[in-house]
Amino acid sequence: MTFDIQEILGLLPHRYPFLLIDRVVEFERGKRLVAIKNVTMNEPYFQGHFPDYPIMPGVLVIEAMAQAGAIIMMNEIPDRHKKLAVFTGIERAKFRRPVTPGDQLRIEVDVLAFKSRLGRMQANAFVEGKLACQAILTCSIVNRTPQTEAVTGEAQPEAAE
Repeated sequence: MTFDIQEILGLLPHRYPFLLIDRVVEFERGKRLVAIKNVTMNEPYFQGHFPDYPIMPGVLVIEAMAQAGAIIMMNEIPDRHKKLAVFTGIERAKFRRPVTPGDQLRIEVDVLAFKSRLGRMQANAFVEGKLACQAILTCSIVNRTPQTEAVTGEAQPEAAE
């Protein structure tokens, strides 16, 4: 199973310039996902990181891996329009090589543990088959707040009395 950008937008609340997943090329429900992030010189962070030697910030590589993991979790939530997957932890992060404009980041996420509201995943990001970043990530499913509505533009249902 694969997801195009429209399907990704239906699963993640992130939008430009913070949506860091372009396509899902492999998906095994509740277990594994492979996503692609095409890195271009047009990314806003390259203006300052670093002007003479543009490198994708490591925290954004980690964020892209977390977004890929969130897709696995959000796909399992029936009322996902009322929920958010939030990044809650990172362990054993290692950066092995820089990610630069023109690279295609291949993000592979394998679920280590998954419950209705918690997930723990091994994430690896590759460029041209070489490991660029790895980490164990955790996330939690939380209810969206009225502040989230202002960002996503989605109306929140009224609570039943």
